[in-house]
Amino acid sequence: MSYPTETEARLRADAAAIIDRYPIARSALLPMLHLVQSEDGYVSPDGIALCADILGLTNAEVSAVATFYTQYKRHPNGRYTVGVCINTLCAVMGGDAVWRRLRDHLGIGHDETTDDGAVTLERIECNAACDYAPVVMVNWEFFDEQSPESAVDLVDRLRVGEPVTPTRGADRVVDFRAMSRVLAGFPDGRADEGVGAGPRTLAGLRLARERGWEAPGPHGSDGGDRRDEAAAAATSGMRSRTSAHDAPTVPAGSADRAGAVAGKPAADREDTTMAPATGTSQPSQTSQPSQTSQPSRAPRAPRRPSADGKESP
Repeated sequence: MSYPTETEARLRADAAAIIDRYPIARSALLPMLHLVQSEDGYVSPDGIALCADILGLTNAEVSAVATFYTQYKRHPNGRYTVGVCINTLCAVMGGDAVWRRLRDHLGIGHDETTDDGAVTLERIECNAACDYAPVVMVNWEFFDEQSPESAVDLVDRLRVGEPVTPTRGADRVVDFRAMSRVLAGFPDGRADEGVGAGPRTLAGLRLARERGWEAPGPHGSDGGDRRDEAAAAATSGMRSRTSAHDAPTVPAGSADRAGAVAGKPAADREDTTMAPATGTSQPSQTSQPSQTSQPSRAPRAPRRPSADGKESP
């Protein structure tokens, strides 16, 4: 069985828009799997065949990717995926109790769906929100600091179709298919809704600003000072104390900054090339080494006349 003609034409048009984002077509496979999942509610055999045909892959190659990631479902999913974090911090804060209560209340286990097709329950190893443990996610929207009682209330509201509002993020939870389309890269216009980050998440940033803390530079805690010293040494001709490997590292794509480090505009730096392995500025083979860049040698002892009048070394 294949998609109806109109449905297939629409999916192919959306797939073409996805492929246009990538320099290599097959790189579009991940969002395309979300696309077909938004159509069928899971990655169906028809979806796999369509992705394979569009990208010039085999069904086996597409299936290998679809079975690797847990966000791709290989059987019909509920309208809402309820994921309970059972990793260490959430577990000790009550996540295990939340999981057991929902499992018993809904009568289903991991990756199983209620008979009404409303809720698919999952154990999640980490929801990346440890500062608000224990956390439950509904279609990847956050519900922080849950208890067994609040989690039961949440799923009961989902099952009767009542709108629910996440703790952070969008103003309401959309169904699984709509969220899959967002993950395919088609915005739903709700990216700026709700609270993006809570006070606990931002606590470190607040303290850093209050106390004047800054992240270390690329060379360590005094990275900025070392770059300034290197620039000053290069400008004053004092590079004899450094080798090519001691030159300050210049990030790729920072041609203007590379020129500034050497004390001259980037356009004038024709005597240097970027070392492919380290990204440091290296002398090219055509450039003439300066005296200041030569390794220093120990001074030779003066010659003294020998008994026969000849100089001895």
